[in-house]
Amino acid sequence: MTTKKTLRLNPQDNVVVATADLAAGTPIEGDVVAIARVPRSHKVATRPISKGEPIRKFGQIIGFASTDINPGEWVHEKNVTMGEDFERDYAFAAEAKPKETLLPGETPAFFNGFRRADGRAGTRNFIGILSSVNCSATAVDYIAEEINRSGILADYPDIDGIVALPHSQGCGMAGKGEAFDVLSRTQWGYASHPNFAATLLVGLGCEVFQIPRMKETYQIAEGEHFQSLTIQETGGTRKAVEAGVAKIREMLPFVARSRREPISASELSLALQCGGSDGYSGLTANPALGVAADMLVRQGGTAILSETPEIYGAEHLLTRRAESVEVGQKIVDLIAWWDEYTTRNGGEMNNNPSPGNKAGGLTTILEKSLGAVAKGGNSTLRGVYRYAERIDRKGFVYMDTPGYDPVAATGQVAGGANILCFTTGRGSAYGGKPVPSIKLATNNELYARMTEDMDINCGDVIDGVSLEDKGREIFEVILDVASGKKSKSELLGYGRHEFVPWQIGAVM
Repeated sequence: MTTKKTLRLNPQDNVVVATADLAAGTPIEGDVVAIARVPRSHKVATRPISKGEPIRKFGQIIGFASTDINPGEWVHEKNVTMGEDFERDYAFAAEAKPKETLLPGETPAFFNGFRRADGRAGTRNFIGILSSVNCSATAVDYIAEEINRSGILADYPDIDGIVALPHSQGCGMAGKGEAFDVLSRTQWGYASHPNFAATLLVGLGCEVFQIPRMKETYQIAEGEHFQSLTIQETGGTRKAVEAGVAKIREMLPFVARSRREPISASELSLALQCGGSDGYSGLTANPALGVAADMLVRQGGTAILSETPEIYGAEHLLTRRAESVEVGQKIVDLIAWWDEYTTRNGGEMNNNPSPGNKAGGLTTILEKSLGAVAKGGNSTLRGVYRYAERIDRKGFVYMDTPGYDPVAATGQVAGGANILCFTTGRGSAYGGKPVPSIKLATNNELYARMTEDMDINCGDVIDGVSLEDKGREIFEVILDVASGKKSKSELLGYGRHEFVPWQIGAVM
């Protein structure tokens, strides 16, 4: 018996997805056959589609036919356009549900984490070294290198390590306004992150982003958990590095007192990310991660969906799940801001998908967004946050970020995410610090090719594994990694270069 090589996602769809490379003559549906080669994970028409008619996948519009399309024809860039804007039914809060609770048969889940003084829970026990400005980035690296070279960390096995996080901003910018506020929230979000038992902030001294101003804004008192210095006041680079090393050595006994203990899964804050997406992303890894996110929400935890350019065209699926009209309207307002932002900078929302996304079968941002939103599961949307804003509500929430993965994840971590799941169909090489990243492959071929980078294979969903079973597998891995098991990206040493605060304003 011939194995079916296409997958129908919704009865209303006029395309199906190829689950293998289709040669001309391959049966599609009924008496429809492929009229030319169609690559795996791409779309093929199942009936005639007239020029201007909507292309439907997931039961939703993903674009419009730019030419007449024949049954069995490959449906992609050459015959699909975004088309004119079309009406979305936002139906604010129409699908909102009461507070999520455990289902019959589900039991409370726990992980072994670190309880911090402010009540939050960490999944790692790091010391962070942050730069207030790019001018102190090298000094930050030197301090970390000196500590690692000294071998002193061997005396403190309960400390996960030193994390140096330099960045490219901090000066050449306005001292007030949106851009400054974003950097300020990001810096404080990392400096106070529960995966850092202690942090050292290193500045130059004359930069726009002044350390004393940050301490005043967030009412920071220096002590065992937080220290700062500037290169100019300390007497130059060498003396600043020596002073930084001395401060870190003083912090070590305090950080080493932290011990893992059982903590409710309600204290987990899960960042949901996708990158290098393909035509399988919305069929396997993303909806399976959505199942895991719903499981965490039912445990009382938090799941954070982001990447506003990658919900464009699918925002109506979130507004319907908002707990109130006010929460739903915030999503619509974000879309309007991004429309204006991209226009102002000479871009457009359909600049996304990337060339790699398109090679993997995604044609328009509408199609990509429908798959990306699946990471958020089906729970009620409880809150919408600005980039790097401290997340103070439990449940499923949204944070405004760019779609560029390192920038988006940086905002989520600054907001308090202490664990991260990242789906990929093309093979994104990403990992974060201080928050461990769990990588989910959307297809079997990718998992086999990049096993050292991928933690979970979701390609077997196409082979018959249920989304519910795969979601439970993901949830169990989340608990294991939160309890200390190293993810593949941690084993590879990723994280130092993936700290990328969003740079919005003009560089002056």
